[in-house]
Amino acid sequence: MISTVPLYVWVATLALLAVVVYVDLRVIARRGGEVTMSQSVRWVTFYVCLALAFGLLLSLTVGGRSGAEFFSGYITEYSLSVDNLFVFVIIMTKFAVPSFAQDKVLYLGIVISMVLRAVFIFAGAALIAAASWTFYLFGILLIYTAVSLLREQDEPEFGEYRVLKAMRRVLPMTLSYHGDRLSLRQDGRRHWTPLVIAVSAIALANVVFALDSIPAIFGLTQDAFVILTANAFALMGLRQLYFLVGGLLERLIYLNVGLSAILAFIGIKLIVEALHGSHIDHLGSVPLPQIGIATSLGFIVTVLVAASLASLGKNWLDQRATS
Repeated sequence: MISTVPLYVWVATLALLAVVVYVDLRVIARRGGEVTMSQSVRWVTFYVCLALAFGLLLSLTVGGRSGAEFFSGYITEYSLSVDNLFVFVIIMTKFAVPSFAQDKVLYLGIVISMVLRAVFIFAGAALIAAASWTFYLFGILLIYTAVSLLREQDEPEFGEYRVLKAMRRVLPMTLSYHGDRLSLRQDGRRHWTPLVIAVSAIALANVVFALDSIPAIFGLTQDAFVILTANAFALMGLRQLYFLVGGLLERLIYLNVGLSAILAFIGIKLIVEALHGSHIDHLGSVPLPQIGIATSLGFIVTVLVAASLASLGKNWLDQRATS
């Protein structure tokens, strides 16, 4: 496993994440109703500030490079995760999840996907450590994903995964929801509610999206600690973002263009690094650049701001044309 972070930092960070997850669960248990806009704003602000504080602390204790890599990874993961919100909306609609139970469904699904993503991260770190050609593979995958994302014209469709259909056949299921309960006893036998299927769908969707986002963050850093924490903080804030910007997502019409540019940039960066690792510093007479973490962070932020401003400008022009 690749990591420059001491063991005690790992232990302290995992303990912090466990505390945050537990506190979040307690808040959900006591809420007993739908998530309000003011609650969403407070929690999104809390998670963003928590990520900022963690990145600054990492810079001061471990080093400025680790802090910059964390911020680059966090912004990239958070941005790519916004696409997940479209799928979350489709899942909630398809399974007709009651509004008061959606917070619990998102929470459980995201926590499960955090654990599954950790497996992917450690496997990816081990693969990179064992084989340098992995950079070429990840780079090509990201460029292909960038092109595919750019060609998408409609919102992503959600088809019920085979594993979810299998769960319906194997598990004894109730016909309807029972509040926000995951299971209950009927006729002396444990039955699961459709909430379990919705939670599984959220978790699986997050894991499927990780097949693109995790190679992207490996293009910014190979430190497993930085990758794991950037993913964790991005996912923890994603649930509250769902309730905050649900209607705003439709207005970010150029978001896919921006995300496509970011993925293509990181893919090219990975291939360039792989070429440098193979002692190839020129393509013909053209020297291959050294793309540092500061350049990567600047590019990511610039593209996201430009995509957001262009989307808002287009919406404003469309409104003026129709008024």
